[in-house]
Amino acid sequence: MVKQTRELNTNPVKLEAPLRMVETAFLASTASLIWFINFYFPLGPVLRIFFPVPIALVYLRWGKRAAWMAAVTSGLLLAVLMGPFRSLLFVMPFAFMGVLLGATWYRRVPWIVSISLGVLLGTIGDFFRLLLLSVLTNEDLWIYLINEFTNVIEWIFLQLKILATPSVFWIQVGVIALIVVNNFIYLFVVHLAAWLLLGRLGNPIPRPPHWVEVLMDYE
Repeated sequence: MVKQTRELNTNPVKLEAPLRMVETAFLASTASLIWFINFYFPLGPVLRIFFPVPIALVYLRWGKRAAWMAAVTSGLLLAVLMGPFRSLLFVMPFAFMGVLLGATWYRRVPWIVSISLGVLLGTIGDFFRLLLLSVLTNEDLWIYLINEFTNVIEWIFLQLKILATPSVFWIQVGVIALIVVNNFIYLFVVHLAAWLLLGRLGNPIPRPPHWVEVLMDYE
């Protein structure tokens, strides 16, 4: 009788390890598949919202070690399917962002903190992407981006009949500000989607600010 009781007590531990492995592999492959489909069949911003969510879910369910394993596994899988350079475009920043968001959501930090950290990582990821693509194409894509933004600013000045030429320094500041704002909007939408989705899966993230709940009419 005592022996049977001990076996029953150890069964959950024995079952937890393979369940953790299966879920981690499944969610890592899900993250890779979302990136793969969006790369070849882009559906606008819809799939992009969910790039970091599967890995963040691994963190919420199984902790830090499993989340890092999911990030590495997804990167290796994409390296096999699409090549190492395209895999790096996912790993930095989206796989790392999944681990970061999972860690902040697991610790129940406010949205403003997790969004701010995500914006920082996303901005670094954008510059990493520019650097990598510049190396691959043998062109300075930062200069190309500055030139395009300058053309837009000059057109706006022309429409407003402003006789001035923006300096290169302020053009660069404007581009960086635009990248930061874009990442902030992206991270906010990711939080919103995760809040609505993960709670239904039994792994809720911290509640949003009150004004968001009022705006969404959520009770």
